[in-house]
This record gives sequence, C-alpha cells and structure tokens, in this order.
Amino acid sequence: MAKETLSITDNRTGKTYEVPITDGTIRTADLRQIRTGEEDFGIMGYDPAFMNTASCRSAITFIDGDKGILRYRGYRVDELAEKAGWTETAFLILNGELPTKAQLDTWEGQIKNHTFVHENVRALLSGFRYDAHPMGMLMGGVGALSTFYPEAKDVLDAVSRRRQITRLIAKVPTLAAWAYRHSRGLPFVYPDPDLSYSANFLRMLKQNQEPHYDPHPDVVKALDVLFILHADHEQNCSTNVMRSIGSSQADPYSAVAGAISALWGPLHGGANEAVLKMLKQLGKVENVAEFVKQVKDGSAGQRLMGFGHRVYKNYDPRAKVIKQLADKVFAVVGKKNPLLEVALELERIALSDEYFISRKLYPNVDFYSGLIYEALEIPVEMYTVMFAIPRTVGWLAQWEEMIVDKEQKIARPRQIYTGYDERPFTAMATRKG
Repeated sequence: MAKETLSITDNRTGKTYEVPITDGTIRTADLRQIRTGEEDFGIMGYDPAFMNTASCRSAITFIDGDKGILRYRGYRVDELAEKAGWTETAFLILNGELPTKAQLDTWEGQIKNHTFVHENVRALLSGFRYDAHPMGMLMGGVGALSTFYPEAKDVLDAVSRRRQITRLIAKVPTLAAWAYRHSRGLPFVYPDPDLSYSANFLRMLKQNQEPHYDPHPDVVKALDVLFILHADHEQNCSTNVMRSIGSSQADPYSAVAGAISALWGPLHGGANEAVLKMLKQLGKVENVAEFVKQVKDGSAGQRLMGFGHRVYKNYDPRAKVIKQLADKVFAVVGKKNPLLEVALELERIALSDEYFISRKLYPNVDFYSGLIYEALEIPVEMYTVMFAIPRTVGWLAQWEEMIVDKEQKIARPRQIYTGYDERPFTAMATRKG
C-alpha cells in the first residue's frame, strides 16, 4: 500500500527525508529539517503571489477552476442564484447551513436593526470632497466605524464577534449608497426597515423626489443574484488581506477597510469597470474583428478585458448566470444596451478562436456585470462598491473562520534577502554620488 509521504533527497548532503502528505499538501515547515549544517536555517518554499501555497483550511468556498465549479458550503452558485435569496445565501456562508424560515426571519430582523449609522458618520462622509471616489469614501467610512464600537477589538468573544459581523453587513450598503449620493450632490436617504436588503439599498441609492420609491421586483432579484455571485471566492487578494489583517487580532472594521483597499485595485474588483471602458472604446460590432486581431498580434497595446481568470481554466460559472440575467434586466429597464451586441460578438469570436481557446481565455464574471450595472444607471465609479457590498459577507466568514482556527497565527511570511551583506558606515564627506 502506497504511503502518504514524500521522500526528498538533498543532493548537497546525500540525506533523504520523508515528509507527510495531507490533503495533497506538505507543510512547508517540514522542509526546515533539510539543512546542510547547524547554522543553516533550512529549506523554505519560494512562491511569489502564493500561486501554489495553501495558507489555511477552509470549509466555506470550493472552486475547481479546470471544471468551472464554484460552490458555497457545498451548494452550486448557479443553483443558489436561481433558488435562494441574498440574505439566505449570506446566512449559509456565515453559518454553514441554509436557514429555516424562523432563522431567516430572525437574521433579516437583526440586519434591519443595524442598517442605520451614527450621525457622526454622516458628517464624516459629508466632509469628503465633492469629487471623492465612492470606493475611497466607503473605505474611510468602514474604517471609522471601529472607533464607534471599541468592544469590537475583543475578537475572541463569540457574541461580540457576531454582533460586529451583523453590523458590518447591515451598514455597508448604507455607507455605499451615501458615498454615491455625496458624489452626486444628493441628500442622503435613510434606510427603510420595511424593505428587503437589496430593495433598501436601491432605494437609498436612487430615491429622489418621489415620496416612496419602489424598485421593480425583477431588478431587486437581479441585484440579489449579483450579490450572491460576488459573495465569496476562496483565497483571493482581498480575502487574503482580510485574513492577514485579522491575524493580528485587529477589529473586523479595520480588516474590512483593508480588504476594500485591496478590492479597489484594477486587477481585482476594478476589472468590470475596465471591461465597460473596452466595450465603449469598441463602440459597435463592426470594430470587434480588428480589435481581436490587434489583441492577438500585440499591436496598439490592446488588451482583452473580462476574459481569463487566475483560477478558472474553463467558463466562469458566474459568467453563465450573469449572461442570462442581462437580458432580463434590459427588458425591465425598457432598453437594450447597444454594447451588449458588441460583448456578444466579442465572446463569440473568443470562444471559437484557437488563440483564445488554447490559452483558456473564457469570459469571467466581470464581462457582463458592468453592462447590467450600466443598464440600472449605476455609474462606473460605483461598480467596485457594488462588488464590496456582498463580498463583505465572504470576508467576514473567512475572518471568523481564521479567528477560531487554532492553527492560525499572525501572518508573517519569510523572504529571500537579496541586499548587501554587512558593510561599514561611510562618513558624509567621503560618500560618492
């Protein structure tokens, strides 16, 4: 019977070591025993960008990039998008099981009780410049919440921890909507506890002079679906930041503010904004073929945005759901986005061209989400904010999982030093430029 071990022979010394294999991995700390002498620190793993390093054990999200699979707590994301609501999915991600009716009612009631923010936070957001980016305002607002709830620093208290999780999930949409309203010079709209999570957010975002704003049920459902698809995605850049900050036992508001900062980058949450800019640059279907040619031959510095993914080497399962959602949203708003035809033609060529097939460049979640947000008249600068609202649930689930994991310690990766060896100090008068 085969042993679940890895035999390593160090050709420098001729010694052979046996390292246990668990769940298809070895502990890199086990490599420390491989040394040439007493003063040798031992072998380390070198893995820039964590391309092949597992930093934790997690029971939240499963991804098989080669097969195009994404599951939350064992449930397929497309099935959840079709059959579950957003708050139902959020409960699942945080607690591991789908809620009963009584549990869901209690959970939604708790969220509604925490949607309001302190008036001082309102004053803080009002103090930003008129042209401040909503993502920066959201980051600042979430970070400021840590000063309002000092008990949040006791992250090992399970009751307090859950209270902060509920507060964050409830308040982030309010801060997000107010960031948008500030950027438009519009008065802030307070939460309405009679509305659902997504409907309440749309109301705070869009209500103007009408006494009561009722978003279309299909638009609310579309937002629910988009929130579900963006809720969590394993150990991505912002989740890694959330866990890393949280590993110092910083409060969750500070950790979420850091995760928002990471999400803001154009290689992460800002990708759907880049897709829309690309489609607008193309303008019409007739320009697609020449654009694809330029992408393939590398001329004019053209890049194909919204295709390919670090994890998925197949069609992103979230992209399939969003593609179907787009037509429903366009039907509700009563207009078809002309850029959709451009997107469809670009997708058709990419999925039939050997250049893209061989490189496994399939549409990802960002390819269609921007079109839907534009159809809902949500400005481009809000796209990453729309991403941050549902991802807050995933961040917090990952954070709490890390907090209670006895194997986790403060994040402190090693480095390979490439600088000078020790050298003597040089006096100012003898230094050369």
